[in-house]
Amino acid sequence: MANNSILVVGGGFAGITAALEAAEVGYEVFIVETNPYLGGRVAQLNQYFPKLCPPSCGLEIQFQRIKNNPLVHFYTMAGVVSVSGGPGAYDVKIKQRPRFVNERCTACGDCEKAARTTVDNEFEFGLCKRKAVFKTHSFAFPHRYVLDPKDIPADELSAIQAACPYEAIDLNDAEKTFDLNVGSIVYATGWKPYDLKNLDNLGSGKLKNVVSNMQLERLAAPNGPTSGKILRPSDGKAPKSIAFVQCAGSRDQNHLNYCSYICCMASLKHVSYIRKNYPDAKVVIYYIDLRTPGRYDKFKKRILEDDKLLLVKGKVAKIVEDKHKNPVVTVENAVTGIKSDETFDMVVLATGMQPTMSGQKQPFAGVDEDGFVLAAEDKGVVAAGCAKSPLDVMKSAQSGTGAALKAIQNVVGR
Repeated sequence: MANNSILVVGGGFAGITAALEAAEVGYEVFIVETNPYLGGRVAQLNQYFPKLCPPSCGLEIQFQRIKNNPLVHFYTMAGVVSVSGGPGAYDVKIKQRPRFVNERCTACGDCEKAARTTVDNEFEFGLCKRKAVFKTHSFAFPHRYVLDPKDIPADELSAIQAACPYEAIDLNDAEKTFDLNVGSIVYATGWKPYDLKNLDNLGSGKLKNVVSNMQLERLAAPNGPTSGKILRPSDGKAPKSIAFVQCAGSRDQNHLNYCSYICCMASLKHVSYIRKNYPDAKVVIYYIDLRTPGRYDKFKKRILEDDKLLLVKGKVAKIVEDKHKNPVVTVENAVTGIKSDETFDMVVLATGMQPTMSGQKQPFAGVDEDGFVLAAEDKGVVAAGCAKSPLDVMKSAQSGTGAALKAIQNVVGR
């Protein structure tokens, strides 16, 4: 007998959209998300196109829709282990990691105050530390803490548990494995920033004041590690000169062999962040060509009217740092042919979108040579959002809607 329920692998903007669109026309949907929260990369942004809204704006609406729809079920800290069966009748095995914090949690923060051990904060891309028990961000959904007990002393774990007035810390929580029976699968596994460690000539992520575009998003975010102040990571000082290096690892057969679509728009958006913080700062963008498709061309025109912004068409050959931790950029101007070394207070690398599934094996999902998911609609498998190709938030949402329709067609047609 055919099953009309739908599995959505990935709880980012595209996955949430696909799930809600299907559920709101009567289909049971299961979202499986590897992070402790729903919202994906959008949750880590300061603002997103086209209206430059904070992420809480769009995500809070989606979260309310999830809360109000009994046909939407979601599992965080979970992933697909195996897929068996066929279209209309898949048996999917799910493994869920322990959270060690149960539903009694009110996110009061008493447990975090009792914790001592700190580690690099993944949500903040290593720009700061977090405690062993933590809440990833202020509007996290579900709005609950997570405990990472690895390498935590027993007395500290006991103190964390004792600090909770609601008995929400469950040190006996364990990994769970369970099966879901679904008729169609939507892969919306999203993207990850290209790893700076791969960019040897641009500092390999070791230069303190050379940050990625996503790290700049967190520096500019009011709920980020610097409360929205864009500061040099090495000394916390305000930068007076900032350079953007476009196509850092993109359009390069040694790295990402494609254009990531959003990097140019993101850098122009970042110029607006900097200008808000520092009206007199010198900003230079080193680019191959600026791509701002469709409606974003007007935004580009407005940003380029900035008389303290300089565009240099040229490829950055390398970045080193001087004794003051200032990045020194070696670049050849493609127009004049002049090669020069320019010193800045900060450099932002416009690293590209790499599909999350790149280098990973996911049950039943085929991928191309770059790691993007290949749809197999004859088998009831659909791809959505940046799992399929590089997209901005608006187009990811549109892709999620399209994936929901295809998933429904797959289960109805069985």
